[in-house]
Amino acid sequence: LNYTMDKMGFYAKWMTWISECLRTATISVLVNESPTQEFSMGRGLRKGDPLSPYLFLIAEEGFNLMMFKNVHSNLLDGYRFENGEVSVSHIQYADDTIVMGERSWKNIWVIKEILQLFELDG
Repeated sequence: LNYTMDKMGFYAKWMTWISECLRTATISVLVNESPTQEFSMGRGLRKGDPLSPYLFLIAEEGFNLMMFKNVHSNLLDGYRFENGEVSVSHIQYADDTIVMGERSWKNIWVIKEILQLFELDG
């Protein structure tokens, strides 16, 4: 997230605020309808946190750029509709991502590499 925010031109102070919000976040879990003692999360975003949708969009920008570059470099073949003019490689909504493309081993290997790089970034 910090890497992506830095590449997008976020100010260092803003990045520190976001990192601090995530670092100091605590949660509790309901067990038999009773909340447990609060504990800090190792990583990730809290479900229901008002910042989560915005942070997801920022984090996913790196993934979007990787997909875009691979499609435009002809390394990844997105799904083509009947007329062949429109190619779609992925769709995102809320906190879900659907990756799609032509059925080929080349696409599988490229998508696997993109996901591994994205995991390292996150």
